[in-house]
Amino acid sequence: MTPKPMPPLRLIVAAALVLVPLLPALWGLWRQGAIGPLVAILGGLAGIGGVALMVQLYVRDLRAVAAHAAQLAAGPTEVVPPLPVTASRPVRAAAAAAVRLHRVMNARTELALAQLEANESIIEALHDPLVLVGAERQVARANQAARALFGDRILDRDLAASLRNPAVLEAVDAVLKGGASRILEFSLPVPVERMFEVRVKPFQRRVPRPALGEDGVPAGTVPGRMVILTLHDITALRRSEQMRADFIANASHELRTPLSSLLGFIETLRGPAREDLEAHERFLSIMQDQASRMARLVNDLLSLSRIELDEHMPPAGKVDVLDRLDGVMAALELKAASRRIRLTLEAPDGLPAVVGDEDQLTQVFQNLVSNAIKYTRENTDVTVAVSLADGVAVGVSGPAGRGGRGMPMVAVAVRDQGEGIARTHLPRLTERFYRVDAARSRAMGGTGLGLAIVKHIVNRHRGRLTIESAVGVGSTFTVYLPAASEESAEGRAEEPARRQA
Repeated sequence: MTPKPMPPLRLIVAAALVLVPLLPALWGLWRQGAIGPLVAILGGLAGIGGVALMVQLYVRDLRAVAAHAAQLAAGPTEVVPPLPVTASRPVRAAAAAAVRLHRVMNARTELALAQLEANESIIEALHDPLVLVGAERQVARANQAARALFGDRILDRDLAASLRNPAVLEAVDAVLKGGASRILEFSLPVPVERMFEVRVKPFQRRVPRPALGEDGVPAGTVPGRMVILTLHDITALRRSEQMRADFIANASHELRTPLSSLLGFIETLRGPAREDLEAHERFLSIMQDQASRMARLVNDLLSLSRIELDEHMPPAGKVDVLDRLDGVMAALELKAASRRIRLTLEAPDGLPAVVGDEDQLTQVFQNLVSNAIKYTRENTDVTVAVSLADGVAVGVSGPAGRGGRGMPMVAVAVRDQGEGIARTHLPRLTERFYRVDAARSRAMGGTGLGLAIVKHIVNRHRGRLTIESAVGVGSTFTVYLPAASEESAEGRAEEPARRQA
């Protein structure tokens, strides 16, 4: 309810200046007999009535203007009633000015809101995570990229609850206390190790600064001072640098032997064996094998580099595992038959698809089955068993599934009946260029990169690779991949159907 406006002091003084001389004058004229008592009374009443009317008109105009102001303050959508016809010209002018001011302020408010929404949209759409940290390291804002990286629970909590890096937290505390901007690097180890460059910059709000201590420095956090953290993913950059270093350290070593052989044979063919046709055939065959070995090595290095560059970006497609395995086993059938090896595929009915990249998963299955064919004994079986597994049971975290189970996984196990691998070698099998028996591996055409490629592809798919082996019995390489859906989880209880490849 709008309060009734009171007459201002200036109006009361004006009324007093009119009535004070009028009433004594009428009294004096009546005492002198110049006017009768009735005329004096009527004159006094007329003066009082005129002043009262003037005050009433002024108050009415004030009420009309106050009503206009109240309606304008109520919101731009409400209809403002017109002023009374009897309103004076100054009052109408004041009301019109108020309406114009109201429209200008509405336009400016709408413009400011539009700019604010645009800024919010830009911040949310930023590819790099951005976090605004206030007093006591409380997270006040986090854009979509930051929430995707640290989780939605990062808001309104201590930054240390989401980002447990002492160097970054120390830099945030120092900037909150008045320090200068800082730039540093840190890594997030899970789910796949990623490197970030973080910039810690102060953001000062307009509030009074606290009194300084004896040493001239604020004792605690500066009120109104906040910190903006911007994180830039430099994983690809660091991996590129690491790949270049690895290539120089490892690839040069692997290439030295075939290159030396090629140079020696070329020198022999151009010298002592120039006219020896039998030596030509033998040396050219060896040279072809060495050149093929170098080509395989370069191809595997290029493949590994592409996989590592994209390892932090999980795939989003759906892949039929059985379809890929059928194709791989059909392609390797002749290679297995040459050593009298039988390929067997075991899989349940109704197996769900997995989330993944079709080409990369084909490469994983081809590497594992090809290795099994190489290292199993002749006239034995290589078995590929596909089943459903619980992510929690194999150490893969994720959203809970139905019935209290963890993330549903599809397990692909490749079993051979070879000589097996000693337990001391198992942790290093996925290292680049690591070989249990280097001479045998090179003789079979291996580059030492196959299992490294498998490991990085599985990491990109947010899965897991396990290796089990017993000397004299054989080895089992199992890949666990996230299932695309759970609708076929009941297939877990069905008996595997055996198919011969």
